[in-house]
This record gives sequence, structure tokens and C-alpha cells, in this order.
Amino acid sequence: MGKLGLGLAVGCAIASCAIAAILVSRRVKGRRKWNRVVGVLKELEEGCSTSIGRLRQVVDAMAVEMHAGLASEGGSKLKMLLTYIDSLPDGNEKGTYYALDLGGTNFRVLKVQLGGKRSRIVRHKVERQPIPPHLITSTSEELFDFIALTLKQFVERETNSSDLPLDKKSELGFTFSFPVRQLSASSGILIKWTKGFFIEDVIGEDVSECLQQAMVKKGLDMQVVALVNDTVGTLALGHYHDADTVAAVIIGTGTNACYVERTEAIIKCQGLLTNSGGMVVNMEWGNFWSSHLPRTSYDIDLDAESPNPYDQGFEKMISGMYLGDIVRRVLLRMAQESDIFGDVASSLSVPFILRTPLIAAMHDDNSPDLREVDRILKETLQIQEVPLKARKLVVRVCDVVTHRAARLAAAGIVGILKKIGRDGSSGSTSGRTKGGGESTNKMRRTVVAIEGGLFASYTMFREYLNEAVAEILGEEIAPYVVLRASEDGSGIGAALLAASHSSSNVDNVRLS
Repeated sequence: MGKLGLGLAVGCAIASCAIAAILVSRRVKGRRKWNRVVGVLKELEEGCSTSIGRLRQVVDAMAVEMHAGLASEGGSKLKMLLTYIDSLPDGNEKGTYYALDLGGTNFRVLKVQLGGKRSRIVRHKVERQPIPPHLITSTSEELFDFIALTLKQFVERETNSSDLPLDKKSELGFTFSFPVRQLSASSGILIKWTKGFFIEDVIGEDVSECLQQAMVKKGLDMQVVALVNDTVGTLALGHYHDADTVAAVIIGTGTNACYVERTEAIIKCQGLLTNSGGMVVNMEWGNFWSSHLPRTSYDIDLDAESPNPYDQGFEKMISGMYLGDIVRRVLLRMAQESDIFGDVASSLSVPFILRTPLIAAMHDDNSPDLREVDRILKETLQIQEVPLKARKLVVRVCDVVTHRAARLAAAGIVGILKKIGRDGSSGSTSGRTKGGGESTNKMRRTVVAIEGGLFASYTMFREYLNEAVAEILGEEIAPYVVLRASEDGSGIGAALLAASHSSSNVDNVRLS
């Protein structure tokens, strides 16, 4: 019995040691896997670094590219398109104007009644209309006939309750958020369709004329007096409320910017004359690129797998269309390095399954146990029972990607200010006006209108952007610059531009 007991004791000891060894081995393996995940995060943090020095390099690069784009066609990644909009609404406009906003699979019609300086916008009415799916790949005649008919029905309903006769020619602002080569303030040639549209017989045609013909056919006596994109509409609305507004930025699903440039600085169109001495320039800044942009392997892969590789590089780093997918790619890499999320590679491998609004919701989750993060991981990615430390890691990834995006957007904004001499420096071109006017050393209050869901709805993105603009400008200059949230520039802004470019003010832009 003694020997048997001794044998059992030895056996138990060996088993205990073996179990202990297994447990220690698992802990070591688990720690190694976790360290690999942390390594992925550290690599991301380093790759997305946006030091103040780097941001100032991006500012300089943006200003230089703007100058190059104004000097010659094709001279820059920035198209710097002329809009032929030389006067912005200032609050003195009176009358009733209509707007049509076509930028996706829904379009909107608006009626805006303006009462001049004292009354401003007396009232406005908006109706949204989905475009039947078959029309987005139909013909020019079918699409614009449908739009004109919808517009006519809207006007008829509104006329019943207003003093505007149906047979009186009304003036329309047309927001058309597709790539257009502007011919005048009220006309432009469609370069290409995006957002799922493809109507071949419109490409190369004047979209205002297409709409005009459809309105005539439907018996609607209305004239397109302003053809703009949503960014220009946002600038118009901002300037209407505050005359110090000189630029506008859209930061939503996509991104773009426009600003008021001196006509004498638009070298590629010499002889251009405007009554105001300035013109709104549509930058198409989503295509901006610089070697100073902090690009990671995730950005490179996203770009390579996109429908437009080597295009819209800036947009792919800062806009709502892409931020969620960058986060997804990082989480997938972490999952491949460890079992942090269990066997979920299949769900994380689905492109764009993690949309940016979900990133914002996880990033803004302030609950102690990150309940919203847990819910989104379960419902969207089918990832169950994620430990709290892993949820915290997810939030950190969201933070790093969003922080970089917001700070790069801020650098882009300051780049615009630098170009027009509103950043407190000498600017990349002189900020002086003709005849020895404004000096770049004398700071003026400057307002930038910003519209889009990323800025309006994503709290952390907005805070990071505001902080970065102030940091780049410095404490002496920052108080002079106001970033103001805007809403519905693509709708109301277009109607306001119809007012400021009404028949009494046409032909303001000409070549000498």
C-alpha cells in the first residue's frame, strides 16, 4: 500500500505539473497573441501620426497644389474648376425662387421666399422624391422628363397657396452633384456619371439645357440661372448669413471644398473679368495628394481594391465613405494575428460591412462596459462575447483612424486659408488686393462653412478638426477663424444663388 500510495502521489504530482505547464503555456501563447495585437495597434498609431510639423507640410502642399491648378489645366491633382459664380448672396435678395437638388438616387425640389435684409428667408418648402431605379440607367429624355414633371407638380401645388402666377417665369437654382465642366454660371457639360448613374446620352451634354428642354415640354415656364454643386451651395448659404464666409467644405460620405479666389490669380484663364473681382473656385480637393500624407498599408490596399485606384487619395483618407472600412481592415489584421475576436474572419472580410456611422457610435460610447461597442460587434459582425479589453482596443482603432482624418481635413482647410492670405502668414501667393488693398499681415475675421454628416454628427471628428485648425494656426491667429456648421447648402444655397444670379444680374462674368 505504501508503494501504491507513493505511486499515486507521484502520478498526481506529475499530472498537476503537466496541467500547470499547459496553463502556463496557454497564458504565454495568449500573451504573445495579445502582444501581436498590441503591435498592430502601435504600428497603426505610428503610420497615422499627424504631428504639427507634418500637418504644416500638408498645409503648404495644399496651397502649392492650388496655385498650380490655377496656373494651368492639368497642372495639379486639384482640378480647380471655375464656377463662373462671381457674386454670392448677401441678404438683400427678394422674391421667390426655386431649387432642384440632384445628387443621388433621391432628388429634392424647394421653394424659397426671400424678404430682403430685414426678413431674410421668409419661408421655404422642401419635398423629396426618389428616382425610380430604372431611370438611373435610362435616357436623358426619360430622366429629365420625370424631374421636370415632378418639379411642375410641386410648383402647381405651391402656387395654389401663394401669389405667384404659374405662367410667370420663375428662376431656378440647379444643384447637380456630378462631375461637370462649367461653361457659365448657369450651364455645364457632364464629364461622367457617378453614384450608380449611367445615362450615356447625357455625357458631353449641357445638363442645364437638358433640364430646360424638359421643362418647356412640360409647359413649365422656368429658367435655370445657376448650376452648382453642393459645395458651392454651402458657400452661398454661409455667405448669405455671414459676409465673412470665404470658403466651404463638405465632409460627409464624400468630400470637397470651394472658396472665393481673386480673378487675377486665375492664371489659366487670363482676361477673365468679373464685376466683383473674384470667383468661386471648385477645388475638387478629394483628389489632392502629397507625399506628406501619412499613408498606411491599409490605405494602399483599400485604394488598390477600389473601383478608382490612384484616384481621390485625399477623400479615401478623410471621408465617411472610407473610414469605416479602414477600421474594418485593421480589425481583420488583428483577428488574423490572434483569436481576439474568435473565428470571425469571414464577417470582417466583407468590404464596407462596417460603415462610418457605426464607427462614430462605438467611438462615442461612454458606458463603463462599452455596451454600444458590444452591440455593434454582435449585430453587425456577429462577434460574440468580446472581452472588455478587446472592446477598448476597437475604440482605440476608431480613435486613431478618425483622429488622422480630422487633422488632415483641418490641414486642408488651413491650406485654403494660406492660399488666400488668411492664415496669418504671407501665403503661397500674395494676399494683397489690386491697388494695395488688404495686407496678409492684417488679420480679418474669416468664416469657413462646413457641411456633411461627418462634421455634423460625429462628435469626436468635429472636436479633433476644430482642435487641429487652432493648433496649426496658433493662438494669435486662431480666434480670427470661425468654422461654422451649415445645413442644406445644396438646397437653400442653390435657391439663394438663383436669386443673386437672377435675370437682372446675368452676364457678370466675361473675357476681355
